[in-house]
Amino acid sequence: MKGYVYYSKAESVRNHAFIDDLIIESEKIGIELQLLVEDEKPNSDADFILFRDRNPERAATFELKGFRVFNRAEVNRIANDKLRTFELANLLGVPAVPTRRIRSIEEINSYPCVLKTVDGHGGNEVFLCTSTADAKLFFTKFHDRKLIVQPFIESGARDIRVFMIGNEVVGAVKRTGHGTFKSNYTLGGSVEKYILSSWQEKDAHTISRAIKSDYVGIDFLLLPEGRWLLNEIEDPVGARSLYVTYELSVAEKLMGYIKVKLSRDT
Repeated sequence: MKGYVYYSKAESVRNHAFIDDLIIESEKIGIELQLLVEDEKPNSDADFILFRDRNPERAATFELKGFRVFNRAEVNRIANDKLRTFELANLLGVPAVPTRRIRSIEEINSYPCVLKTVDGHGGNEVFLCTSTADAKLFFTKFHDRKLIVQPFIESGARDIRVFMIGNEVVGAVKRTGHGTFKSNYTLGGSVEKYILSSWQEKDAHTISRAIKSDYVGIDFLLLPEGRWLLNEIEDPVGARSLYVTYELSVAEKLMGYIKVKLSRDT
């Protein structure tokens, strides 16, 4: 069995340790895995491409050439569009942070609010605005991008990231921001292991089944009264917070999943 793990050049450098882990774990179970970067072309005899980029058009191109892509292009498209994610949650009946497209400052109904680019990631391009002046700064910086607005919801800078491989919850972490309303681990937030309740697992499974995902992170704002709201879906999702809170190898579980999935499809 042969396959590729695809990254952009910059992300392949940043994620070199995970890539090495994927290649090592693949070899253990008889998969020949190679790194594919930027515009490099995969050999036609490859069985799959593990797609680790935010580029649904490129993923779709691989699919059109007959490759089995993990995750599918449509998963990448939904996860990297926060408005599509909100619309999906509404269709599924999963509680989510109210989200709408915004084209001008005049469309902001109240402050404080959170303004985002629709396709930002890692906590970047997310701004808490308490006034029109704040909003003007955001619009000046991102005037040529597709933008969304959300109400500011007090969560104590806490959220839950649920890691899904197929329809299995492989782990969940609670992330808490420090000095900011953003909880991202890569922005200095702290993480701890989190045990999901049965209804929380149900919400996560509802989403993963609907989009037929292979490996995603699903982020929920954790509210003081115990409820939660879907905030984002991450594809590709980074596993740093999972590695520091769980005694497991994401690479081992992911490559094992891919082998089983391909064996069933043949």
